Amino acid sequence: MLQIDIFNQFDVLVVGAGAAGLYTALCLPQSLQVGLITKETLTLSASDWAQGGIAAAIAPDDSPRLHIEDTIKAGAGLCDRPAVEFLAEHAPDCIKSLVELGVAFDRHDNHLALTLEAAHSKHRVLHAADTTGREVITTLTAQVLQRKNIQVIQQALALSLWIDPQTQTCQGISLFYQGEITWIKAGAVVLATGGGGQVFAQTTNPAVSTGDGVAIAARAGAILRDLEFVQFHPTALTKPGAERFLISEAVRGEGAHLIDNEGRRFAFDYHPAGELAPRDIVSRAIFSHLQKTTADPATAHVWLDMRPIPADKIRHRFPNIIHVCQRWGIDVFSEPIPVAPAAHYWMGGILTDMMNRTNIPGLYAVGETASTGVHGANRLASNSLLECIVFGAQMAHLELKSESVSEEPLPTVWEFVTDLDNWHKQRAYLEDLRQKIPRLVWQYAGICREQSGLEIAIATVKSWQQDFADLQLSQFLLCLHPKQSVSFKLPDVERQLRLWAETHNLLDVAYLILTSAAFRKESRGGHYRLDYPQSDPNWQVHTLVQYYNWWKAPVLT
Repeated sequence: MLQIDIFNQFDVLVVGAGAAGLYTALCLPQSLQVGLITKETLTLSASDWAQGGIAAAIAPDDSPRLHIEDTIKAGAGLCDRPAVEFLAEHAPDCIKSLVELGVAFDRHDNHLALTLEAAHSKHRVLHAADTTGREVITTLTAQVLQRKNIQVIQQALALSLWIDPQTQTCQGISLFYQGEITWIKAGAVVLATGGGGQVFAQTTNPAVSTGDGVAIAARAGAILRDLEFVQFHPTALTKPGAERFLISEAVRGEGAHLIDNEGRRFAFDYHPAGELAPRDIVSRAIFSHLQKTTADPATAHVWLDMRPIPADKIRHRFPNIIHVCQRWGIDVFSEPIPVAPAAHYWMGGILTDMMNRTNIPGLYAVGETASTGVHGANRLASNSLLECIVFGAQMAHLELKSESVSEEPLPTVWEFVTDLDNWHKQRAYLEDLRQKIPRLVWQYAGICREQSGLEIAIATVKSWQQDFADLQLSQFLLCLHPKQSVSFKLPDVERQLRLWAETHNLLDVAYLILTSAAFRKESRGGHYRLDYPQSDPNWQVHTLVQYYNWWKAPVLT
């Protein structure tokens, strides 16, 4: 059993073990003792599910300048140009780094193979068949496990940040691990927990994507940005009983067609680029078409026809998609795939600078958890893995302030006591709430939004937040102070504490998205308002959010 206590001090704690967390851990100076925390195992993350690839301007007819312009165009006026320039200009070197680490990208005649994806002007997406994320994660994981300075802590859940009350500096986290809550000190904390797709009923994200990093940072006073901008992927497998498995954008890049029940390529009715328009436009095209042509658009779908792609290319490029579709009785060589949009990527996050610093000293954020400014209102395809690598590499420059080591007092160990009947009632309540939150957010803050629905959802979430805070378990845990450790001698405590923590985070994430969406009275990128369907130049600004109390309304500017 791995022993972790207040005296096990790390130089850096990295929370999250997707591409951002793994690469950050590898890039941190090897002189530092690093704790890498993941609430599941090292192989379960949204990065592992990434199919399409990673974008970089490495072709002779391409350039970082073209990559920059494509990214800014897709971002609908809200990209921060210096951040985009940094991303695109550092992309080729980061690809070289990944290749040197052992990532086996596909090749064509000894050259790295490149494909085209929506809204890219050039073939610039590197890939490893249709499991690029898995290849990157597998390689990075192997490297992490070889590093003696990195201690991996699996199936551990970060609950809150440890903020020094005098300096307001982040100096560690509280962690639920093996039935106990303890506080771990560190010179710096890096949040790399991915996105929050599980706040939507329909999502391509894995179950771990509950917005943990954004939520715990928000409650600590971090400034958040652009939380209303959620990218809905146009083509998720939509079949009764099946998870919303993402059908990669690269499929359309290679020539697949979107068709309706009549076999017509309807996407050209909504944009001249048809299936290769930016994701937000294709998602709304599907949504609008279903609204017009089906009696129940909530459960309907269109079709993605891969048959225009040569069969040999399908077998080479998309073996995982073939396999998953076969599992659900779909033969991609002879029939189209039923697809509909699903929440896929969160453009907003914790506001960071080019060095991944937040407004809280000692707290950093990398990857989808962060808002670096590279994605604007709508992320360009295959820039997400790239952002993880480019900005993760920045952590090589981390310099910790030397502090005099003071003798810490012994932690107070508390025991949470409750009767079993109440324990089981709380679990039943949490399980019900955990199901209701995504359905509410999908209904009122999905692909199309409007003020009246957003206000209904906000009022509902506020009521749920108060009910949640009134739970006996909440009253105990939300009043816990640093150095107050907790032990639990109750059945199934790991499952119930994780359920409590994720429900807590989803409530806050839902509230943040809903209030930000209600605040922005225009349509732009991944945020579409039925009552304000046009983009407004006066709204070509970022939405900044800072909580002053987790259960109260955020300050939006």
